[in-house]
Amino acid sequence: MESTQRTSYNPAAIEEKWQQTWLELGLDKTPQDKNKPKFYALSMFPYPSGSLHMGHVRNYTITDVIARFKKMQGYRVLHPMGWDAFGLPAENAAIDRGVPPAQWTYKNIDQMKQQLKRLGLSLDWDAELATCSPDYYKWTQWIFLQFLEAGLAYQKEAAVNWDPIDQTVLANEQVDSEGRSWRSGAIVERKLLRQWFLKITDYAEELLNDLDKLPGWPERVKVMQANWIGKSTGAYLEFPIVGLDEKIAVYTTRPDTVYGVSYVVLAPEHPLTQVVTTSDQKAAVEAFIKEVTNQSELERTAEDKPKRGIPTGGKAINPFTGEEVPIWIADYVLYEYGTGAVMGVPAHDVRDFKFAKEQNLAVKVVIVPEIGADENIKSAYTEPGILVNSGEFNGINSVDGKKAITEYAEKQGFGKERVQYRLRDWLISRQRYWGAPIPVIHCPECGIVPVPEKDLPVQLPEEIELSGRGGSPLGQLESWVNVPCPSCGTPAKRETDTMDTFIDSSWYFLRFTDATNAEKIFDCGRVNDWMPVDQYVGGIEHAILHLLYSRFFTKVLRDRGLLNFDEPFQKLLTQGMVQGLTYMNPKKSGKDKWIPSNLVDANNPVDPQTGEPLEKVYATMSKSKGNGVAPEDVINKYGIDTARMFILFKAPPEKDLEWDEADVEGQFRFLNRVWRLVTDYAAAGVCKQKADLEKLSKEEKDVRRAIHLAIQAITEDVQEEYQFNTAISELMKLSNALTDAKCNNSPIYAEGIQTLVIMLAPFAPHIADELWHLLGNKGTVHTQVWPSFDPAALIADEITLVIQIMGKTRGSIQVPSQLDKVELEKYARESEVAKRYIEGKEVKKVIVVPGKLVNFVLG
Repeated sequence: MESTQRTSYNPAAIEEKWQQTWLELGLDKTPQDKNKPKFYALSMFPYPSGSLHMGHVRNYTITDVIARFKKMQGYRVLHPMGWDAFGLPAENAAIDRGVPPAQWTYKNIDQMKQQLKRLGLSLDWDAELATCSPDYYKWTQWIFLQFLEAGLAYQKEAAVNWDPIDQTVLANEQVDSEGRSWRSGAIVERKLLRQWFLKITDYAEELLNDLDKLPGWPERVKVMQANWIGKSTGAYLEFPIVGLDEKIAVYTTRPDTVYGVSYVVLAPEHPLTQVVTTSDQKAAVEAFIKEVTNQSELERTAEDKPKRGIPTGGKAINPFTGEEVPIWIADYVLYEYGTGAVMGVPAHDVRDFKFAKEQNLAVKVVIVPEIGADENIKSAYTEPGILVNSGEFNGINSVDGKKAITEYAEKQGFGKERVQYRLRDWLISRQRYWGAPIPVIHCPECGIVPVPEKDLPVQLPEEIELSGRGGSPLGQLESWVNVPCPSCGTPAKRETDTMDTFIDSSWYFLRFTDATNAEKIFDCGRVNDWMPVDQYVGGIEHAILHLLYSRFFTKVLRDRGLLNFDEPFQKLLTQGMVQGLTYMNPKKSGKDKWIPSNLVDANNPVDPQTGEPLEKVYATMSKSKGNGVAPEDVINKYGIDTARMFILFKAPPEKDLEWDEADVEGQFRFLNRVWRLVTDYAAAGVCKQKADLEKLSKEEKDVRRAIHLAIQAITEDVQEEYQFNTAISELMKLSNALTDAKCNNSPIYAEGIQTLVIMLAPFAPHIADELWHLLGNKGTVHTQVWPSFDPAALIADEITLVIQIMGKTRGSIQVPSQLDKVELEKYARESEVAKRYIEGKEVKKVIVVPGKLVNFVLG
């Protein structure tokens, strides 16, 4: 027996000590021993804003528990961290502060890295990367050249948001709800500029079908991706224009309604708009186009906005009926979607019905719910039904009608079946500075010339003046723009667009597998060994674009022979938001309705300005709501392990978490109880004897059962569904069982104490290592093997048998657990409880529920 002196639980002292020990041991370095199975645990990397918030802490804690658990299970684990560091916020901050974006960004990275290190996460910092570093974006540019070589990158004219005062392109986020520039306040215009695109549409079908290969993804994320890809099967139909050789092409998923077409609508920017417009409508049409040009795509397609349009004066011919129908232009039709034209069927489309009523256009019913149904409708009928007023197709159901009408159009030469996707090619051009330069050169002789691989990276020039005005900042630096063509030597110009920052995050998980490779983007053997990511953790806000683009990049690089897998992320966990207690004035609107909690008396919550009573709600933590909790405040008061335990215990990881200091305090008390339990045991002297399982007392058997029930439950909770909250509940149960146990000198009790500390380790790593050390163990608890449960230990020698009389519980007795029904009834009859109630009375019936109860029904 050894003894040690008990000390009080001091989180600050032990946390700093153990983080230093782990660093010296190289505990978190990624092992390359291929004899062990691999596990790649990854959190979505952060934008370096300068400070961590509780959402970050939750995300990284979840991934850290998984990584630590898997290491203890015998896996070699890759658990890296990096920085999604390019983007407009850094450029804007640089303009506001008069400092280079790189300086602002790297300062924030240093600050956030120190905050992350303080959390004690088991991250391999040797694999750290920042997307703004030339040794990273060199390979981002290399990937772009792979796309270019494969015919998957191209330039075309596309509409952009243009600030006429600052003379610059704006991202959608820089245009306010009134259509004004965030900086100049000017009404934003739509302007055509040559832009770079990636052909993600070439992979639309595979991106959709391969969602079936992702059983480890939340169903709602897969549905969101499928809806974004938006596959539909319909008909491509051509409507001849009266008096011209041209035809208007439309795509429709409802060819069964084509006999009900009463007008055709073109997008205002459609090339045919000018062709079909008659001279008497020309001025009105041009005025309408100018007005619509200034509207954003969101404004034009918003469901709650009235649909506006104007006739061109031109007419088209419905090829099925020979009827002439008017050609209109309208704000709700966009040239970038489909064919840029739609056929108007007011009787069977809600939007068309509303538009037709407002513009006094014909409404012709061609589908009814049943034969003989009333054709006078007060709203659009959009359900399946029977075709009427549809020529030779009358009387057939609309589902069959779709196919029959499409086949007819194909035979007649004015239509065909077509599969279409909502997904559009990815516009990656940004007329900003702080991004990866697109590595091509525009030569007057050779055209578009890729920058040779030996000349990568095309580095961002450091001496540049940023104002946020006047177009691309790179385009204004002639010494950088003007270069000889790599092919012919003719004076040429660099591409001045930089890449969308989604490009940077679409492949970073691949680089983590070989982050320091200076010769190649990564070693194919290493990337194929570690990938796919086994568990990816991040917010639901990235459910569509980031995940879709990452899947797209993976498939393209696979087709380029660099990878041998189809999907990048095997399992996905979208963690809920962290919500804080928030004060809201219901009589105010916008941002003004949120009242920062530091301005409110919790006992009398009123608006400090107006005195009006405030409502208390839980809302996602943010600066604007004044409801945030700084991670360092919690850590300074309670320690890192308590913060982790609260975050893990308060809610399942996929649910929103309501921050409550009382619950934080509860976890702090639990860790203190564990501390006292273990240190009291260590102070009394640690038992070193080996248990003889054949000679255990009842007390020892009960303790051993509690230990192995906890092992079984916690392993299942962490391994299968990541239900950390119930896993911590099981740790509490085991702690309570050990506290109540009377066999403190038993080797079984020693097993219980040791098992509790080992299983606490992934959740509260610092206190677990300190307690492991105080128990006289060497090294670190995190290299211990995760315990496995013994099924034999779960079998109880005795059970509690409930005695009921006429269905009412009258008492209970302890009986051997293996008894059959007859033996259970015998034990029950002979018990003092039963004798008291059945003696001298007729027992009409006995109901025996094995393992639970015996119920006597009396006459």
